Amino acid sequence: MYPNTDAEKKNTFDAIVVGTGISGGWAAKELTEKGLKTLVLERGRMVKHPDYPTATKDPWELPYAGRPTQEDLKQQGVQNRTGYTVRQDTKHWFVNDLENPYTEVKRFDWMRGYHVGGRSIMWGRQSYRLADMDFEANVKDGIAIDWPVRYKDIAPWYDYVESFIGVSGQAEGVPHFPDGKFLPPMELNCVELDLKSRVKDKLGRLVTIGRVAHATAPLPHSPQRGTCQYRNLCSRGCPYGGYFSSNSSTLPAAEKTGNMTLRPNSIVYELIYDEKKGKATGVKVLDAETGEQVEYYAKVIFLCASTFGSTFIMLNSVSSRFPNGFGNDSGELGCNIMDHHLSVGAGASVEGYEDQYYSGRRANGFYIPRYRNIGNDKRDYIRGFGYQGAASRQGWSSLVSELSLGAPLKDAAGKPGSWSIGMGGFGEILPYHENRVTLNKDLKDKYGLPTLTFDAELKENEIKMRKDMANDAAEMLEAAGFKNVNKFDRPIGVGLGIHEMGTARMGKDPKTSVLNKWNQVHACKNVFVTDGSFMTSAACHNPSLGYMAFTARAVDFAVSELKKNNL
Repeated sequence: MYPNTDAEKKNTFDAIVVGTGISGGWAAKELTEKGLKTLVLERGRMVKHPDYPTATKDPWELPYAGRPTQEDLKQQGVQNRTGYTVRQDTKHWFVNDLENPYTEVKRFDWMRGYHVGGRSIMWGRQSYRLADMDFEANVKDGIAIDWPVRYKDIAPWYDYVESFIGVSGQAEGVPHFPDGKFLPPMELNCVELDLKSRVKDKLGRLVTIGRVAHATAPLPHSPQRGTCQYRNLCSRGCPYGGYFSSNSSTLPAAEKTGNMTLRPNSIVYELIYDEKKGKATGVKVLDAETGEQVEYYAKVIFLCASTFGSTFIMLNSVSSRFPNGFGNDSGELGCNIMDHHLSVGAGASVEGYEDQYYSGRRANGFYIPRYRNIGNDKRDYIRGFGYQGAASRQGWSSLVSELSLGAPLKDAAGKPGSWSIGMGGFGEILPYHENRVTLNKDLKDKYGLPTLTFDAELKENEIKMRKDMANDAAEMLEAAGFKNVNKFDRPIGVGLGIHEMGTARMGKDPKTSVLNKWNQVHACKNVFVTDGSFMTSAACHNPSLGYMAFTARAVDFAVSELKKNNL
């Protein structure tokens, strides 16, 4: 540590935030707006809104017709497991796997983006609330541990973050699918509207438009953000600010206060713990460009480095007080890995509707909320799944092989192709203690830091669920009268949902959890963890909206505690 000199004073702040993604951006905004001088540390390079290098490129401006090269695949083989991330327009948002290795005891798909904004640039933007059903699930099913909060505790914070980020959606009045503060919904197309009507009439299930963090109307509090342009090029980064990202929304808000110091290329690898004070005093940082090691100090620290990023820091922060990792009195740090299992569902061809099309490229689809194991429905597994899907009409690409000439060619050029529809399930993975990540000191990354080893798998409950996920999808497409229905169930590992959660779960008892109901480390009151690490169960839908709500709530509590000198 520094002696008490000018160097230490220069490196001392009221608060430190580690990470600039979904959670880190929100922590930065809330802390700075509440008056705290806040250092925000990002391990990756600087990215400023609206400087996204491929955002406005036309297809012919991308090399190799946009496809990855063999060298790309060599360097980003894991990142390419999604099938859609390593392309010439998006590969720069994903890490080099050779420089950032990890170990898989069983297949584990870890998708990462190291830059300011993190995965808030590339996320799917689907934004859903956990319901009372989700918060109560563990205790009712007698598994894992109970959440220390309920929906009523988080509902005002969902309202708060939705109002700021802008969530487009349709209110449906379904208790286990809570409505929110919505901007105007995007539209279902003609085929999806028929699916909605027939599935409701024949099967009693809801089909609605996806709830997405896209501005479908102006946001007066964020004048730097425009409305969604319906380009569906979101994963490149949106120069219009049409969807929520840290870069377009929360970080500009934090910068506006004058209280934020943002430092990219700063790899936090350890928390500094003061045994006498019984609290963390700062973080140790490795400069990614120079290799210099620096220490920064603060009264309160927010870990928002992503589920496994924050868990790495905590596992790597060993002291006589915490010999098994920071805050790990319970032995649960690194355990209970959750995700959502997917790559299962059905598709079909659609006859008719030849006189109808749609406007724009909607960056969204339909959503079917969970209906299994609700009410009188009982299955041979617990929990359930939802679906995301879309109907679309083939464009004019068939003309590439068109052999006709003259009038027949002209006639063909006036018509797009046929309609098709597909839906994929998102199933809940239970919090199994043995699904875990550990520190690997034998394998180092390019910076000489330890890496992570994953040992996680789908178990019997998820495998049973997948049968219904495929069969139910086919059932709904057949009920709608669509043709050539084909089920699919592709082998996957944990991680492909890119919704990693649970490795520093919150709970009521310090003996069985790492964090309390305020996202505060049980054993060290001035450290908060508000990324996916805190999740106690996973529900079956995209979790990022919850990370934002819990982060805003945790900051409000932390600042209140600071003012009372409780931290």
